[in-house]
Amino acid sequence: MKILFMAWKSLGQKDLADEFVRRGWEVVHYSFPREKENTRINQKLCEEIVRTIAGNKYDFVFSFNYFPVISIACNACRIKYISWTFDSPFIQLYSNTINYPYNYVFVFDKGTCEDLWSKGIDTVYYLPMAAPVERYDRYSETDVEKSLYRTQISFIGSTYWEKKHRFYERLGAVSRKTKGYLDGCIQMQKRIYGEFLLEKAIVPEIMEDMMAHCPLEVNEDGFERLEWVYAHYFLARQVTALERTEILNLLSKKYQVDLYTYEETRELPGVRNRGTAEVMKEAPMIYRCSKINLNITLKSILTGIPLRSFEIMGNKGFLLSNYQEDYLEFFIDGEDFIYYTDYEDLETKTEYYLSHEKERKEIAENGYRKVKREHTYRKRVNEIMDVIGG
Repeated sequence: MKILFMAWKSLGQKDLADEFVRRGWEVVHYSFPREKENTRINQKLCEEIVRTIAGNKYDFVFSFNYFPVISIACNACRIKYISWTFDSPFIQLYSNTINYPYNYVFVFDKGTCEDLWSKGIDTVYYLPMAAPVERYDRYSETDVEKSLYRTQISFIGSTYWEKKHRFYERLGAVSRKTKGYLDGCIQMQKRIYGEFLLEKAIVPEIMEDMMAHCPLEVNEDGFERLEWVYAHYFLARQVTALERTEILNLLSKKYQVDLYTYEETRELPGVRNRGTAEVMKEAPMIYRCSKINLNITLKSILTGIPLRSFEIMGNKGFLLSNYQEDYLEFFIDGEDFIYYTDYEDLETKTEYYLSHEKERKEIAENGYRKVKREHTYRKRVNEIMDVIGG
């Protein structure tokens, strides 16, 4: 089998490509200009991809995340296009190209799948993320690494206060009434797990004011709802920024909390900002050496399990996460991981598991065994091949 792998700076890229190679498949990497080019409608890029496909006999084209320009090229060449989307929100899923017959669009968030299925789209499939446990098992922590990364609580990820995420500030000119209403919606969503209410909360009067001061348009090839865009890109990121800040500040008043992120965090005076964590080797050491690994899910992920959670459990890390519906399809709360339902519940469970080491380690071991057995890249490729008939 021969695969054209659309390569960009994606998490999981090496591990999935290695799994393809392990099966004896030939993998040809194409340098996909995700950051530099329009990846929706781009005739020049599309023609270049078509020429690349036409010049070789590939069984399918693969990319992490779905890109309409690749779909257009594959449709023209009548070749299967397999994508696996792990970013959220990802507006390109709402391109009219998603219905093309050669698409196999795998998405990690069942809530997003259900939204697309409700529109009659039958090229979308639910596929949770995975962990390269075989690679992790080859690692061992040195005494120096244990000393360097040992902590009570750690979190790896963005705070969402970074400038590129500050969509909400673009609504600064709306009326006081609209701003108060939106702030109230944000506070409501921050306290609710298991239900995404922000889009439903955008009533016509509020929508009209937002459009007047920060107008949006549906993409030329798109069918996204503009309420969906405001809710997922503008409001959900604000919720996440507030939630992550409040949780980290709350826990840092009593415990040692290490944050691995790429910008300064003056809003978190009690948290140790350790800078960025290198993904391949450093992050696994952090997960192993932290007594509790937090997952605070980006609010635009409707039900899905973030990649971070699989990586934590795949490294025998103890996972304490907010509630997400998809967890309960694969894992058992209190056995494989722990979820919290509000800040008070988070505080209670943090205190309990920091002081009950035996239980904490047993849960971490259970989560590891389940991920190793059921949630590796080998398993996911098997699931993909079952769908596409390979």
